Amino acid sequence: MKSGKAVGPDDIPVEVWKCLGEAAVEFLTSLFNRVLESERMPEEWRRSVLVPIFKNKGDVQSCSNYRGIKLMSHTMKLWERVVEARLRKVVEICEQQYGFMPRKSTTDAIFALRILMEKYRDGQRELHCVFVDLEKAYDRVPREELWYCMRKSGVAEKYVRVVQDMYERSRTVVRCAVGQTEEFKVEVGLHQGSALSHFLFAIVMDQLSEEVRQECPWTMMFADDIVICSESREQVEENLERWRFALERRGMKVGRSKTEYMCVNEREGSGTVRLQGEEVKKVQEFKYLGSTVQNNGECGKEVKK
Repeated sequence: MKSGKAVGPDDIPVEVWKCLGEAAVEFLTSLFNRVLESERMPEEWRRSVLVPIFKNKGDVQSCSNYRGIKLMSHTMKLWERVVEARLRKVVEICEQQYGFMPRKSTTDAIFALRILMEKYRDGQRELHCVFVDLEKAYDRVPREELWYCMRKSGVAEKYVRVVQDMYERSRTVVRCAVGQTEEFKVEVGLHQGSALSHFLFAIVMDQLSEEVRQECPWTMMFADDIVICSESREQVEENLERWRFALERRGMKVGRSKTEYMCVNEREGSGTVRLQGEEVKKVQEFKYLGSTVQNNGECGKEVKK
């Protein structure tokens, strides 16, 4: 863990363990072994502080434009790192997932999409892309769905129980500019700000998309950022509906207002894409993983930044 991070309710920063050196290693090894053996972590680790962070887009008065970040015990996060390392040894995530995977980054996903767009631009053919938004993705993951996906991915039952214990009786308070709320239970979703949540979400998405995803670069995911591409508008519309059905039947939800459609090298009368009869917003450019991609396949705006 990096130093300088906001502490959780126990007020013990990771710097304490770093300063203690070998003594900390011995103590934490003994502690984590006891937690693993008993499948029960200390009660203090179940508490967190939720801080709403503005996404820097949309109405500042709308709660939907804020992301809740949980300030959790740093010692708990170290335990999560240990569990994550064990899970990564046994779980194989599909190649379409670029988010938080070894030797993969946003640059790889952006490059793959740009190469595909340039290929179709140079060949003077249309390429249809839908950038799918998952509404409150991490917050919506049903816990039972998470356990099911872990088991289906080959995770040993002991580690399923260990992760279940991390979420059992979890409690939080919301901290904002005017004060702090009363403590309440959190019974759905993944912990935002958790060291393990990204990989758990990748496991869920890997299983949920198994029947609908296509090969790279026709389907690419970076955590909850999904782009699906096709040579025809009809096909990308059909694929979008299949994704919607696969996700929503398992408790996830496609955000209609933020899902957008873009046609590269568009000809006249290419039309629009619809999702359950509702027209998907058509755009000339889209900010994909922080990089602006344009429907003419060029990167002029990105170069000028």
